[in-house]
Amino acid sequence: MKVTVVGAGAVGATCADNIARKQLCDELVIVDIKEGVAEGKAMDLLQTAQIEGFDTKIIGSTNDYTKTANTDVAVITSGIPRKPGMTREELIGINAGIVKTVAQNILQHSPNAIIIVISNPMDTMTYLALKSTGLPKNRIIGMGGALDSARFRYNLSQAMKCSPNDLQASVIGGHGDTTMIPLTRLATYMGMPVSNFLDEEALKKVAADTMVGGATLTNLLGTSAWYAPGAAGAMLVESILRDEKRIVPCCVALDGEYGQSEICLGVPVVVGRNGWERIVDYKLNDEEQAAFNKSAEAVRSMNAVLETLGV
Repeated sequence: MKVTVVGAGAVGATCADNIARKQLCDELVIVDIKEGVAEGKAMDLLQTAQIEGFDTKIIGSTNDYTKTANTDVAVITSGIPRKPGMTREELIGINAGIVKTVAQNILQHSPNAIIIVISNPMDTMTYLALKSTGLPKNRIIGMGGALDSARFRYNLSQAMKCSPNDLQASVIGGHGDTTMIPLTRLATYMGMPVSNFLDEEALKKVAADTMVGGATLTNLLGTSAWYAPGAAGAMLVESILRDEKRIVPCCVALDGEYGQSEICLGVPVVVGRNGWERIVDYKLNDEEQAAFNKSAEAVRSMNAVLETLGV
């Protein structure tokens, strides 16, 4: 199996590190536009092989996509990160051209690749990748919901003083501060509703903290987070290559599911060897569905910027 990670910045390098240490593939290629960076990151990772005990072949490439040929899964992290005070919408004009070019370069040498999009604004970049490549919809996956759900579990675990590994909690909708929907009603702790342990006010705070999780880290770090986004991307790679059939909230193309069409938005999907294989119906209540519809409207307004830019 072969995996390509495009973008050797903090998120891409962290994703590559997780992939290598878990030995998810035989060959891992890291691509970056900046001279020498991908090669340096590949060498640095290879020097951990004896320490970590993996044998994955890692290749760094400065914008040479011939080295990515026959890739099974490609992870796109390239583009500028969100900076303090910058909205995801402001990233569209800069990152759209990058993502479109990267996806086309990948498919030129690996026409059967499954593409995972991490670049922000993620919902719009996933939609762009789908429309610009013409790939079957199951082969384009936006990572956002996987990350947001991990942050939801973190915030719940902090409030409940328990392990996040004992929690099940999902975030659907857009990957944005005002568009994501932490489903507190469906969150469970060892099979029991978390509402058995937290009152309504506490749950509202957990949801609010989750929704600004990315912005909170950006303000603290001065740039976007990388450990959790990189790990979330690697988790999706693992579910695909090992055909795990995990149910993971991801940004995918909707065709009537959850009442929406012609949009890529976060919903729970089964992720396996064929990419995302089916959408799971959470049977939202009226309040949750209204929030989902509102999220879809906001994401559509961002997608409309693509037409304005002529991308």
